[in-house]
Amino acid sequence: MKKYIAFDVGGSFIKNGIIKEDSTIVNHDKIKTPKSLEEMLTIISDIAIANDDCEGIAISAPGAVSDEGIIYGTSALPYLHGPNIKQLVSEKTKMPVYMENDANCAGYAEVWNGAAKGKQDVLAVVIGTGIGGAIIKNGQLHKGTNLHGGEFGYMLLNSGDIGNHGVWSSLASTQALVQKTAEKKGIDKNSLTGEKVFEWADAGDEACIETIEEFYHLLAVGIYNLQYIYDPDIILIGGGISAREDLIDKINEKIDNIISSVHIAKMTPKITACQFRQNANLLGAVYGFKQHV
Repeated sequence: MKKYIAFDVGGSFIKNGIIKEDSTIVNHDKIKTPKSLEEMLTIISDIAIANDDCEGIAISAPGAVSDEGIIYGTSALPYLHGPNIKQLVSEKTKMPVYMENDANCAGYAEVWNGAAKGKQDVLAVVIGTGIGGAIIKNGQLHKGTNLHGGEFGYMLLNSGDIGNHGVWSSLASTQALVQKTAEKKGIDKNSLTGEKVFEWADAGDEACIETIEEFYHLLAVGIYNLQYIYDPDIILIGGGISAREDLIDKINEKIDNIISSVHIAKMTPKITACQFRQNANLLGAVYGFKQHV
């Protein structure tokens, strides 16, 4: 059975693993993200040399990843932006390389063998410090003319205020949840986490309960809009928040409220949580390799 070397490049760690063509992860590890591109290339090369029986290298990376291998935009790793990373990795390892944006890889993982397996038209919404995601059309990624397909977080929800407070990411991300809770309670936002906000709400804290209800409503508004923009088979919710067992029920409750208040447009989105979490980017990168290399 064919095997592939997968890397998920993040600001703190580079995850890596050997993945079989049936999506089985043979082994995986993580290494602290180096401070230079040359160090990163050496790490990748050393792992490639130790696994020279693999078909190639699949990389999940932050930023707007072009097909030719240049990563546009910005991220926590400035050295990734500018050089042709795919070409440099290929030259260093003498192996074929596929590279894609991390949120797009997460979407691909779900289509390959996850919650969207067998689906052709899929949106994956990844909720974290911001809101990003992936668009799958006819089973393939839709990246867009400017490589910004799936950047749902830039959607404006408040037509009366086109500043940051009207942007979906600033309203319905976990970072927004923490910010609003800190403001209501008059505490330092750096002392809070999303997990702590939910923990306090579960214990009966009224300010946290109110903020979470608003958070779910704003998530539902964005998801309702996406359903009518794209009309997918399914909308997947990813990110750390997706681990909450009540997440989908709460979003559906808020969507039902929205639908009951409008006179037309009564279509209910089909929503579910992403199946893969910490290994999604590794798996999706390999699926992309299998599709395109």
